Amino acid sequence: MDEFRASVRQWLADNLVGEFATLRGVGGPGREHEAHEERRAWDRHLAAAGWTCLGWPVEHGGRGLSLDQRVIFHEEYALAEAPSRINHFGEELLGPTLIKFGTSAQCQRFLPRIKAVDELWCQGYSEPGAGSDLASVSTSAVLDGEEWVITGQKVWTSFAHVADWIFVLARTTPGSRRHEGLSYLLVPVDQPGVQVRPIVQLTGTAEFNEVFFDGARTARDLVVGEVGDGWRVAMGTLAFERGVATVGQQVGFRRELALLVDEARRTGAMEDPVLREKLTRARVGLEVLRAHAMRTLGSAEPGTAAASMLDPASRSSVAKLVWANWHQQLGELAMEIRGAASLVHDGDLDEWQRLFLFSRADTIYGGSNEIQRNIIAERVLGLPREPKG
Repeated sequence: MDEFRASVRQWLADNLVGEFATLRGVGGPGREHEAHEERRAWDRHLAAAGWTCLGWPVEHGGRGLSLDQRVIFHEEYALAEAPSRINHFGEELLGPTLIKFGTSAQCQRFLPRIKAVDELWCQGYSEPGAGSDLASVSTSAVLDGEEWVITGQKVWTSFAHVADWIFVLARTTPGSRRHEGLSYLLVPVDQPGVQVRPIVQLTGTAEFNEVFFDGARTARDLVVGEVGDGWRVAMGTLAFERGVATVGQQVGFRRELALLVDEARRTGAMEDPVLREKLTRARVGLEVLRAHAMRTLGSAEPGTAAASMLDPASRSSVAKLVWANWHQQLGELAMEIRGAASLVHDGDLDEWQRLFLFSRADTIYGGSNEIQRNIIAERVLGLPREPKG
């Protein structure tokens, strides 16, 4: 593995130069508006060199790399401060979902375009009335000849404003409840029946969106899995969402913590024993994050004890709950360390203000804390379902 790590590190060093040199550290949460087209060119450069779709099987155009190799790539990518990827939803979420649940025709239609970064995707799960409780979605789809007609609304849809397609969890069986009667549809965004409305965040940026479907249409055969089996497919996508790429996310967290320690030393906040203890606890928490990620990624393969103990949705819920709270607390700690200076700015947010403001959403998007705890309580601990008021 040392040789593979060295090859990844060398390639990144050799290629984050020239037109791509200015992309180091560009993008990421709260900054996804930065250099979109330049980052798309970088993604295509990665694809041409074989550094995308690493875990996809070779027969589907991927590299077929091992878990250890993919972890190494994401770690080195983050350490090199390479730009935030714009093809995450296609490459890391929809691609593996199609490979596992899709038809041969769907794979042939979409996978090459995802790999080439020709079509960008977004995720249509959460709704205003359902929040993170996906089983309560009300967006509906009914057949009209050879097309599905979709009506409803999604919210907190990352990158819908730049996406070509959206994968949508919709209710296709009228009168069905909870997990039953849902289907996983692939829907083109650029059509008269789809309206995308950006949501301006505390940081002043708008990478989340509302998406309205008013008679939007998609082909009858663009259902992934069986009609009515969308819940199982959606849970598969969530497992991929919180998979190996989160290791790279944690390298970014480690860098943020290191910079915050430097800031504490610079301002003298390190001399405060309370703040020093909080920084120490943050470091311990980061090690817990990594240990948990490696344990669940490496041991929860089908047939193992870990896999039988936690289903993919439950493992995903634990991971989301752990990292979201840690990162949000880091933003709060940054404000404590900076003191009064954190309360003012000259028109542009500094990195610590941006971290604090954007991380307020960490415990909401991708599944709120309340929903994650309910999933763990019901599916892992076997507690009664929360009463619906």
